[in-house]
Amino acid sequence: MNEYVPPEMAALIEEVDGFIATEVRPLEAEADNARFFDHRREQARTDFAAGGIPSADWEELLEQMVSRADRAGLWRYGLPEELGGRGGSNFALAVVREHLNRLGVGLHNDPQSETSIIGNFPTAILVHEFGTAGQKQALLAPALRREAGLAFGLTEPNHGSDATYLETVARRDGGEWVIDGTKRFNSGMHRASHDLVFARTSGSPGEPRGITAFIIPRDAPGLRVEFYWWTFNMPTDHAEVSLKEVRVGEEAILGELDGGLALAQRFVHENRIRQAASSLGAAAFCIEEAVRWARERVVWGRPLWRNQGIQFPLAELWTEAELVRGLVRRTATELDRHHHMEVTHLVAMANYRANRLACEAADRAMQTCGGVGYTRHMPFEHIYRHHRRYRITEGSEEVQIRKVAQELFS
Repeated sequence: MNEYVPPEMAALIEEVDGFIATEVRPLEAEADNARFFDHRREQARTDFAAGGIPSADWEELLEQMVSRADRAGLWRYGLPEELGGRGGSNFALAVVREHLNRLGVGLHNDPQSETSIIGNFPTAILVHEFGTAGQKQALLAPALRREAGLAFGLTEPNHGSDATYLETVARRDGGEWVIDGTKRFNSGMHRASHDLVFARTSGSPGEPRGITAFIIPRDAPGLRVEFYWWTFNMPTDHAEVSLKEVRVGEEAILGELDGGLALAQRFVHENRIRQAASSLGAAAFCIEEAVRWARERVVWGRPLWRNQGIQFPLAELWTEAELVRGLVRRTATELDRHHHMEVTHLVAMANYRANRLACEAADRAMQTCGGVGYTRHMPFEHIYRHHRRYRITEGSEEVQIRKVAQELFS
């Protein structure tokens, strides 16, 4: 699976691999850091007594990695130059995120927290593109220094993919807005300084207009984290948040009043193509590991790979990975050329196919490796549990397929 990449991307991958070898692998090997990556990983990473959120030791190790990556000029690679980045394109980010996930489980890339030596900044991009000067000063530079954080509150107990029906409301009261509602899977709240909350400010349920994005301080009176949802892949940062008469001023509105849905769409498109590339890389890793095992394993006196029952499923997955790679890279290229809403159907195609492929590849790798593949001493269960989430978040795969169908029949 040695596909061609442009010379500049080959150079970036070489730079990334060199950084991992000299800075990340030694950090993984220090003290007992191996516990975060071997069969103890879920328990080591999770503070069960604090509601299932990431443990302090795990987040401190991630911070050490990010600090080193930032000093090396890698972490902000995808950001504009004015934010200290290198202006990495969507295509470049797709290639490098595939590569990072293709390296397996390690400190270089943690999908659960979206922490990687090449960072992903969907909320920072929103503030950069839609924020006022005051909002940028308060949030943008501090967030990139990891001194502030903006959580994301769109999903609700009764509404997920049907976000235009959200029940959280904001009403004017003099010069303030009063916000009431509940947010579910409000990601990032355990470390956030602010929460980006979407609320209906006008219009009727189901209408895309009339939804507004508010930046609310984490310690605002009336905003409360009720608990964190324990998930298939732990630790969790998915909070249940209640808002009861939370008061904010006009300066809390991010973007246009009643135009918050555009921000949500920008956010999910950023994440969907990143997810697709990550899932593709994870699938390639699982396929390659299963092939390696089948070459080395001997059953009934001959290598396991000689059985067509082993060969054929892996050959089909390899074919699918090659096809998905072409789709992911084409979509990323189109995102670089066009407004994201013009290629939303391509983003949907890439997202649902790649995420499904990662789950299928992890499951097949388990089956190929037999009992050992099912244990936590191999990485497949961890990969499956994480990438299974991607088939739901940022819009379920059913929503993605519906989007493709709408384009097909429009």
